[in-house]
Amino acid sequence: MIKVSVLYPKQEGSHFDMDYYCATHMPMAQRLLAPAIKGIAVEQGICGNTPDSPPTYAAMGHLFFESLDAFLGVFVSNAATLVDDIPKYTNVQPTIQISEVKI
Repeated sequence: MIKVSVLYPKQEGSHFDMDYYCATHMPMAQRLLAPAIKGIAVEQGICGNTPDSPPTYAAMGHLFFESLDAFLGVFVSNAATLVDDIPKYTNVQPTIQISEVKI
């Protein structure tokens, strides 16, 4: 299993519309990446390494697939649609991390 993590840094002057992300963007991703997508998770950053420090990331979206090939097979043809939607919920450039899930 692999996890595609889309990390949205918390930056001064940045914004992130969590309602839009959860209600519109992630359901759209699920539709576009079906049937290869196996699950999703969304996290909202609340603090950093101490309760009074800002979070490193405003939000993190995670997409799960059986393999890298399964992900690439559906993502390449839908990437433009997903990327074009980003300005509707944030003004920051996300960082992508693809990981192999071990546990």
